[in-house]
Amino acid sequence: MIKKFFALEELGTNVKTEILAGVTTFMTMAYIVVVNPAILQVAGIPKGPSMVATILSAFFGTIIMGVYAKRPFAIAPYMGENAFVAYTVVKVLGYSWQTALGAIFIGGVLFTLITILKLRSWLANAIPLGLKYSFAVGIGLFLTFIGLNDTGLVKLGVPGAPVQVGNIRSPEALLAVFAILLIAILIIKKVRGAILIGILATTFLSFIFKIAPAPTRWLSLPPSLSPIFLKLDILGALSWGFFAVILTVFVMDFVDTMGTLIGVSARAGLLDENGNLPEIEKPMLADALATVFGALVGTTTTGTFIESATGIEEGGRSGLTAVVTALLFLVCLFFAPLFTAIPAQAYGPALIIVGMFMISSITKIDFSDYTELIPAFFVITLMSFTYNLGIGITAGFVLYPIFKLVSGRTKEVASGLWFLFVLSILFYIFFPY
Repeated sequence: MIKKFFALEELGTNVKTEILAGVTTFMTMAYIVVVNPAILQVAGIPKGPSMVATILSAFFGTIIMGVYAKRPFAIAPYMGENAFVAYTVVKVLGYSWQTALGAIFIGGVLFTLITILKLRSWLANAIPLGLKYSFAVGIGLFLTFIGLNDTGLVKLGVPGAPVQVGNIRSPEALLAVFAILLIAILIIKKVRGAILIGILATTFLSFIFKIAPAPTRWLSLPPSLSPIFLKLDILGALSWGFFAVILTVFVMDFVDTMGTLIGVSARAGLLDENGNLPEIEKPMLADALATVFGALVGTTTTGTFIESATGIEEGGRSGLTAVVTALLFLVCLFFAPLFTAIPAQAYGPALIIVGMFMISSITKIDFSDYTELIPAFFVITLMSFTYNLGIGITAGFVLYPIFKLVSGRTKEVASGLWFLFVLSILFYIFFPY
């Protein structure tokens, strides 16, 4: 029954592979259970309830993705958007977290409406193939950079040299190097579950050598959600002064989700012959509903996680992968001390290896056509160098039409891309730098 519901045979996969993929995806993104509340605490959102909201929104969005959209993608509160709310909207601009959640709720409702009206799929299908493949490459490098930074192999530098190599002699860095080599060797040997084996083995070693603290307990009751549940201020977010914030939140989630869905799907081989993701409205609706739900329970914008690529590399191709990930998030409500003990030295190397796989899409970009190459180049580089997927993706939406226009090839620009061009220009104008 499970095989038939998720069409496993048609997708060339099986239950065992999908379960393995779902566990792998969860292991690489379990950090969000701790990191998201820690960031939102800066905005004044209580840490305990925030953790519950993070888990519930991840479960809600991912289970819809698996059962309704039947795609191997996981949904959780976005990194980047949470920092934008905490540090910019609340700390710099002085708004309350309740008003910020109101803006996120409004954005989620708008996403839901335009998804139902199929406007989001119209816009997604208007994106040229070159840009779609650049999303995959950019996400790959972005994942790699996150992994290098989280493991300490790369760290902040000094003016003139913004990043530099970390202390390779430190136990943390050495463990990360070991994990990279272990996963790489297992992949070369064609061992199934190579990424998951690497994560588990490294986590175990981190406990043995006291590089990361082992959990003192496995079980814990979840804190009450009542301090943040339904505390969003929608009316406050509807003021004209809050327009820039709503626009920024809307565009960041819009382009992040679109870029991640297309980029990860390209790597998974889920795009059709025209470079489109069939029935893209379904995963987009899962994302939109999760954003609405997340704002109601008390957390920031949710969307498709780029870490979904780790499960895909393990062979995940159906919604069963997402269902497994969703159920593990739900279990995490009671086993949070155990799952959040996974150190960066364990999941970081997995992100680095997956980033390596994803850059293969660069071979599909037309290097001989500068109107294709230049926008793709800026998408790829700005995603990583600004540490913001949205900046890189919107740069592509601006540059592609411009270069086609000056070369007299505007017929190659779909009408939907012109809309994305205008939206991206507005994003850069109103972005609260």
